[in-house]
Amino acid sequence: MDIVVLAGGLSAERDVSLQTGSMVTDALRQNGHRVVLLDVFLGCEEAGADPFDLSACERNADAAGIADAAPDPAQIKAMRKDGSDCFFGPNVIRICQMADIVFLALHGEDGENGKLQAAFDLFGIRYTGSGYLGSALAMNKEISKLFFQKNGIPTPDGIHLTKSDSASGIETLPLTLPCVVKPCCGGSSIGVSIVHSKESLSHALEEAFRWEDEVIIENYIKGREFSVAVIDRTALPVIEMAPLNGFYDYKNKYKAGSTIETCPADLPDSIAKKMQACAVAAADALGLFAYSRMDFLMDEAGAIFCLEANTLPGMTPTSLIPQEARAIGMDFPALCEKLIEISLKKYGG
Repeated sequence: MDIVVLAGGLSAERDVSLQTGSMVTDALRQNGHRVVLLDVFLGCEEAGADPFDLSACERNADAAGIADAAPDPAQIKAMRKDGSDCFFGPNVIRICQMADIVFLALHGEDGENGKLQAAFDLFGIRYTGSGYLGSALAMNKEISKLFFQKNGIPTPDGIHLTKSDSASGIETLPLTLPCVVKPCCGGSSIGVSIVHSKESLSHALEEAFRWEDEVIIENYIKGREFSVAVIDRTALPVIEMAPLNGFYDYKNKYKAGSTIETCPADLPDSIAKKMQACAVAAADALGLFAYSRMDFLMDEAGAIFCLEANTLPGMTPTSLIPQEARAIGMDFPALCEKLIEISLKKYGG
């Protein structure tokens, strides 16, 4: 097949996306496909009649590694030769229309919130993963939390806050400390803070609002962190993430050696199965298709809580789904092939 691996963009998770895209591209080429790695924002001005034979398209999508901090969008915009702010760079739509399928290696914001999926539906472009509606529901933590609660899926209690709400005074908020402050639609734990005192709450809100205009404040759950991938409505083995320092933040997620990851997780079989069933139920509640990943916490009493859904999980060297797949004997190229195979089902392929 001719496949576009779409990565990059302007998201705070750009570096992670480029790493995902690079790994997926290599794997699909091993599988015998013609593949081009394309940056959705920078595009390819030199694309010819057959972009799958043109390496120039990939110069803008080079993966330089994942830094300790999120990239600066202004620096990425300055790299765009035509100076446009359009999300789709030069020739991106045309190249994607020429592909048999687009493997979405995007993370965060417009790559994962359903907007791109809706645009591709209108352009007749086939792509991996969930559709526009499920993507939009899962991206918004306030909405997904409501869907979890409605469907009996345990999730931490929390409140939704906008910048205008916070201006009226945080002292009136119905908070229980400690709490967790996070951007409503962010990913990779960017802008997330654990707050132990009222004095540090203002700083935490300022950091979260730096990334977007809505935040979630949740009750803090002290315990162990887990994740469960769901592929074609089947849960993979549970993986546990145990950071050596702090919590599972951006640095601990992507800096090698920062976190001990165990798969299958050291859990009683009954709890592991309960978490897996909860992951499938969460994916169903949000209408997710093909594949996704659910993040969990388990408190000291053994109660589990579903935190959020990820519709385009990372596929980097330290990412979780590849580790879960290896636990059932599926190597990385086979995993990438499987994700394409099940994604084509929605097109009758």
